[in-house]
Amino acid sequence: MEYATNGHLNGHTNGNGIATPQPKYAPLSSVWEGSDIELLEAMLNFYPSIKPSPILDATYNTGRMWKGSKRRVVSMDIDPKYKTDIVGDNRIMEGVASRRFGVVVYDPPHVGPQGRDKSVKRFDEDFGAHVECGKEHNWTLSYLYPPFLEQAKRILKPNGLLLAKITDMVNSHRSKWAHCDFMRMAEEAGFTVCDLIVKIRNGPMISNKWQHAHHARKRHCFWIICRNGTSCERERYH
Repeated sequence: MEYATNGHLNGHTNGNGIATPQPKYAPLSSVWEGSDIELLEAMLNFYPSIKPSPILDATYNTGRMWKGSKRRVVSMDIDPKYKTDIVGDNRIMEGVASRRFGVVVYDPPHVGPQGRDKSVKRFDEDFGAHVECGKEHNWTLSYLYPPFLEQAKRILKPNGLLLAKITDMVNSHRSKWAHCDFMRMAEEAGFTVCDLIVKIRNGPMISNKWQHAHHARKRHCFWIICRNGTSCERERYH
């Protein structure tokens, strides 16, 4: 049974005046220090108002985010070498049916290419840093979001979830607030942005190209929870 802060039982009374317990208040923390898969599992248990399946990972790569998960995930990546279920650009999603998925997961590149030497190429491979974000893009990767969001809204079922992992970055000597861009663009695309969870990393991304520090080294990213509907207050599915 759950008690209010004043010590009284939270709930309703039946016809005999006897209190009947209500479901326990069990929030999800807004700061997460565990792994991505643990957080994904927590979000998939907490947020859905419809059955959270099928799940599309629109930026699957090697699928390491799902290591240890028992959930069936439809994989998508633009690079055929990863042998995903769907090979294609998540900004186009050619051939993907509308209203097919209950959940779309999105983990786009967080930094641009760092250089050409072997160690930097490994950094680029590990962090997906192949997409250009130069002057013509205002030194940011946020230009990737609107076409993806349009497709994500199309392929999601009504009230389906979009779970996006977004990291801010520093480029051309300026902080670029990607999570702010994504939330604004998601609302403009017709999503309701419901929550923001700060996920703590074990350690920051580091490249040997970086010589001097002028900004705090980021040890966190954001998971942004969006619903393909007009309300954040969910009714539990059965």
